[in-house]
Amino acid sequence: MSKTMNSAAAEPRSGVRGSRALAAETGGKSSFWLGATALLISLLHILPFYILVTSSFKAADDLSSKWIAPGYAYWDNFTNAWREAHLGRAFLNNIWITLCAAVLIVLLGSIASYPLARHQTAWNKFIYTVFISALIVPPLITLVPLYKIMVDIGGMNHYWGIILLHVTFGLPMTIFLYTGFIATIPKELDEAALIDGAGRFSLFYRILLPLLKPITSTVIILTCVNIWNDYQFSVFFLQKTEVKTITVALSGFFSQYTNNIGWVAAGSLMAAVPITIVYLFLQRYFISGLASGAVKG
Repeated sequence: MSKTMNSAAAEPRSGVRGSRALAAETGGKSSFWLGATALLISLLHILPFYILVTSSFKAADDLSSKWIAPGYAYWDNFTNAWREAHLGRAFLNNIWITLCAAVLIVLLGSIASYPLARHQTAWNKFIYTVFISALIVPPLITLVPLYKIMVDIGGMNHYWGIILLHVTFGLPMTIFLYTGFIATIPKELDEAALIDGAGRFSLFYRILLPLLKPITSTVIILTCVNIWNDYQFSVFFLQKTEVKTITVALSGFFSQYTNNIGWVAAGSLMAAVPITIVYLFLQRYFISGLASGAVKG
């Protein structure tokens, strides 16, 4: 009888061990396929950038494969692209437009999100829904009426006109992220500050705003990338040479020098460097801010 009991006790143990082994094997297979998928996606993003870099450092008479990195660095591609595409002026235009629009979007978006997150009234919920609904409207649909409005108000070929457009289309996503993030901050902080005699603006700028660094970094990255790479608005509303942005300047440069891939690649690489630097400085806050901002949005 003792043998029977021992065998009966051994069977559940062996079953548990078998289940654990099966789970470990399944988990190992899942990890392998997840890693392989991640590697494939990474390669799909890295390979075009690799070709861009190798092409930008090759001379025009170098007919070697685009997959082979040159054993030299032909820097004339960068100087020629900078000069012929007038990238110096285009860079200044991009920096000014991106900086002004990003500052306005962060300030207006954070200020507007505070009452929407803290006071859940029917009116605030309606306003929040209107902002979120604007996210589903493609900007190209409104291009014709926008063009008419910009002509009427005299915003064509002016910095303030394109900045106004970027702020308008950047606020819905910004308010969505800020509202969700602020909703995760305990209201007791507000109550304690108000008891200590702080006003609403003092409460926001001295207590809440420092806590918004992760989501602010996320907003800055998303905003700067969208504005820096904007083409659809810039090509219509910034037509004069002195106000053209990098994307518009490079588009004309591509059509003129398509036979010289080195110049085109060098110009594109220089255009990507500034926004890449911004992302590298802020990337540690990017994922956490984006996830937190969407939790209660």
